[in-house]
Amino acid sequence: MAERRVNVGWAEGLHARPASIFVRAATASGVPVTIAKAGASPVNAASMLAVLGLGAQGGEEIVLASDAEGAEAALERLARLVAEGLEELPETV
Repeated sequence: MAERRVNVGWAEGLHARPASIFVRAATASGVPVTIAKAGASPVNAASMLAVLGLGAQGGEEIVLASDAEGAEAALERLARLVAEGLEELPETV
């Protein structure tokens, strides 16, 4: 299983707009990905309600994981998006 640990770069955490950006990117990756706060149960990264339910705050560590083909590249892109707190989807997503 491929995994990335990353700190949330959005100051407000994964709430509203940042969560929407992240969920769109996770869905666009075409790879099933889970997201979890360190030590918590993983949830579907393509589900807006699940991502909002995490309550991930700015600076908190999250874990992205997938065991699908192409997971390494997808997780790398998603980890970069989360870490940098990008305000819109980059062309590479």
